[in-house]
Amino acid sequence: MHDASPRAVTEPLEHGLQQRHLTMLGLGGVIGAGLFVGSGAGIAVAGPAIVVSYLIAGTLAMLVMRMLGEMSAAMPASGSFSVHAERALGRWAGFSAGWLYWFLLVVVLAAEATAAAQIAHGWAPSVPQWGWVLVFMVVFTAANLTAVRNFGEFEFWFAALKVGALVLFLLLGTLAVFGVLPDTEPVGLSHLAGDGGFLPNGWSGVVSGVLVVVFAFGGLEVVTIAAAETADPARAVGRAVRSAVVRILFFYVGSMLVIVTVLPWTAQQAGVSPFVAVLDSVGVPSAGRIMEIVVFVALLSALNANLYGSSRMIFSLAERREAPRGLLAVSGGGVPRRAVLASVAFGFVSVLLNLKWPDAVFAYMLNAVGAVLLFVWALIAVSQLRLRRRIEREAPEALALRMWAFPWLTWAALAAMAAVLVLMLFDDGARPQLLWSAGAAGAVLLVSGVRELRARRR
Repeated sequence: MHDASPRAVTEPLEHGLQQRHLTMLGLGGVIGAGLFVGSGAGIAVAGPAIVVSYLIAGTLAMLVMRMLGEMSAAMPASGSFSVHAERALGRWAGFSAGWLYWFLLVVVLAAEATAAAQIAHGWAPSVPQWGWVLVFMVVFTAANLTAVRNFGEFEFWFAALKVGALVLFLLLGTLAVFGVLPDTEPVGLSHLAGDGGFLPNGWSGVVSGVLVVVFAFGGLEVVTIAAAETADPARAVGRAVRSAVVRILFFYVGSMLVIVTVLPWTAQQAGVSPFVAVLDSVGVPSAGRIMEIVVFVALLSALNANLYGSSRMIFSLAERREAPRGLLAVSGGGVPRRAVLASVAFGFVSVLLNLKWPDAVFAYMLNAVGAVLLFVWALIAVSQLRLRRRIEREAPEALALRMWAFPWLTWAALAAMAAVLVLMLFDDGARPQLLWSAGAAGAVLLVSGVRELRARRR
């Protein structure tokens, strides 16, 4: 178990990540298929007001990352918020946060491998889908079994491509609005107020949009996990959090503003990326194939990041005797290879379930992690409320990064999370995810409670 004192913990892992790796991981780790493809569902329910939905969800994510950044800069650890929760609330909280997040990552990892394989199978039909899944799993497992800088390099270039694609998209869209592109007329701002107005479905549409898009911001947490493997964790995580959150908010809100300005929100088609629709409208040749490549890279990037994050989380759990101690074996290069293999093994099982029963078991597993991110965020906020006072008493010099307007914004973030969970309960589409995720969380809490009782009896 980690010391409860708010001091940095020396990790036996390699410090092979550089600041540029961490910055790009924070910037690109959250830019994935949820933005490039899934944003269309948000536009369908909120119309042009999807911009407001993204602004609300992005602000919540930014507050959570600031809290997490404060704790991680003061107490860097490979288990990040799981370690913080244990120090703040007790072993049950660290156990629950760690295992829930690990389960979330390995299930999503399998989903990303499957989605990337579907794209690759369309390019090369002679290779079966399961064959592509196998290739991706083997390649990224190998990368994560070697030096951590290999993971960092993969993520650096993946993130650079995604960020470059978004910058180019924002530039083309802005030029289209003002009619600067060849053979185009100025679009102006008519689509923002036309077609039913800016709020075609009222504020209820904005709320529904938040439910659709809030989970697209999951993945930022891996930055604080990776910070433990840099030469100066406290400084690295502070810089990464500062540079990432505002830029990510800019990319998400900016891209949505371009989409609903260039095209009427009613022109969005189910199953078609709104990014492809905009690129087609401004005359970019092969827009669909270009965006397909970007989505493919985004999926592989997320797969790589989730494999890394899940392996470090279960390694941290093993350090605190919350997972099998055999997972603590570290290679000469400082890589927790057994933890990597344990995480990818579950990923393989999940993929096999998806290939065998795509409409049954795997769908239930995805539902079971649907709202887990909000549970984890809530634990982060509660932990920050408890630990901030302790750090101020025992190690005030460790507060290199501070949460804004503490404690009021922390409480506001908790209230917003509670509101999202309540709204999910009354939303027909989101309710199954909430109930399944609550069941998964209840199971983990039950195991944690049994472990606590056994420990007290001993």
